[in-house]
Parts: sequence; structure tokens; C-alpha cells
Amino acid sequence: MIPAAFAYARPTTIEEALQAIADGGDDVKVLAGGQSLIPVMRLRLAAPETVVDLTRVAELRGVCEDGDHLVIGAMTTHHDILVDPLIAAYGALIAEATETVADPAVRHRGTFGGALAHADPAGDLPAVALALDAEFVIAGPGGARRTVAAADFFVDYLTTALEDGELLVEVRVPKLGAEWGVRYEKFNRVAQAWSIVAVAAAVRHEAGRIVEARIALTNMGPTPIRAKATEAALIGVDVSLETVTAAAAQAAVGTSPSSDLNAQADYREHLAQVLTKRAVLAAAGI
Repeated sequence: MIPAAFAYARPTTIEEALQAIADGGDDVKVLAGGQSLIPVMRLRLAAPETVVDLTRVAELRGVCEDGDHLVIGAMTTHHDILVDPLIAAYGALIAEATETVADPAVRHRGTFGGALAHADPAGDLPAVALALDAEFVIAGPGGARRTVAAADFFVDYLTTALEDGELLVEVRVPKLGAEWGVRYEKFNRVAQAWSIVAVAAAVRHEAGRIVEARIALTNMGPTPIRAKATEAALIGVDVSLETVTAAAAQAAVGTSPSSDLNAQADYREHLAQVLTKRAVLAAAGI
């Protein structure tokens, strides 16, 4: 199908983008990679009055260091994430999850910030951002900026803390050093498909004991969810198959998975336990 008619703006700076959003009317959509927006526009499930295309805003692209954080521009493509040396050195969990996103064609067009702002609970990157305690830098009218923690950014299904007139400009992610092990485990029925369930795990261990664990679940509710019961159960334990298995058995505590054509809720709970066990064992080097 053909999308409904819309006005089109293609700014080259963040300031121009914010102005275009402000001038765009009551229904404005921001186009990043377009891998989610364009299909729903073609089906006329979305019919925005104005589309603001960010592909020429160069300052929104790239990865850099800022002290103990990586700063990732919202318009950095998945492909650029995968070949970036800073991501390879300090953001291996991001790279592991990004490798599972769709297919090469989508990864060359889709963007890091676009995937996060879309906030699909079956998407791979929101759970990673949550597990890494990422921070979202948002620009608003007049250029004012605010920072929102990942735990507060994802509000509901396809809903974030972004308000009208605002734009996600960058994501700040704490660097993980060599003492951290990471793993992204994903279950889907066919290659390139959305996650039925996935688990992002980051584990810091010293002398055979886990001293910190961050575990986030994909598609176990309307937003990504931290497996807090499992995290708590892992702290201070000796790393072994038995201790990890016992902790992973609590992975679904506090979740609210849906039942649909892909899986029933109880099956998703089972997958969360199995994938958490695999992810933590791999992250811990077992």
C-alpha cells in the first residue's frame, strides 16, 4: 500500500530537527532508520501529518568515550555499532544483541536510538540498555536537555518517557571492563524474527564468586524487565552449575508475559528460566 500524504522535513542539525518537530502539527513522526515506521505507514496504521527525517543530522551519529561511559549517538546504525572498536572493547553485550537484530539490510539502515525509542518489548536493545543501566539524553524545545535512566525510560508497550517536542539524541552506557562477563541469549522460531524471549546478562565475578549481576528480560512484559530475584540470588555465591540453576529458576518472578500465536505465558516463563541459566553461565565463563 501507499502511505497517506504527509509533509516532509529533512533537517541537518539537532536545532533544526527540534524546530521541524515543533512546526509539524499535531501528529509528527520522527524517522530514524525507518525500519518500523515505514511499514506501519504503508499499512496506514500510522498517518502522520509530518515526518521529520533525521538521516542528515551528522551530530547524532557515532560512538565516543566520556570518562567511564560510552556515548552512542541516536542515529548510529546497527552496522556501525558492530564495527566500532569502542563497542568491541567496552560494550560487548551491545554488540552481541545487535548481531541478532533482523538481517544485514535492516542493520545497515536501522539505528540504535530508533530501536530504543520504538520500545517494542520484543526488540533486542531495550533489555540490553536496561541491563547496562544506560542513560538516555533527550533534547527538548529550546535545546534544553535532560537525562533519563533506562529504568524510567521504558514506560509501557511502545511508550517511552519522550514527551511531545522532544528528541532522543544520545545514549550513555557505562563501560564494562575485563572483570565483566556478558551474554545475550535469544529464542526465536526462525532466523531474523523478533524474540519470543531473550535475556541480557552482565556478571562481574572475583575469585570464583559473583559480586554483581545485571539481568534483563526481553518480551516478558510490556517493557523490558530486570530479573531482580535472580540478580539478588546470585550475589556472593560461588559460580557453579548448581548455584546458577537455582538463581535462574527465579527469573520469571515479577514478570507478566503475554500469550499469543508464538507462545503461551507459561512457556515464556520457562524460556526465561532456561535462557537466564545459559546467559549467566556463559557470562561467568562456565
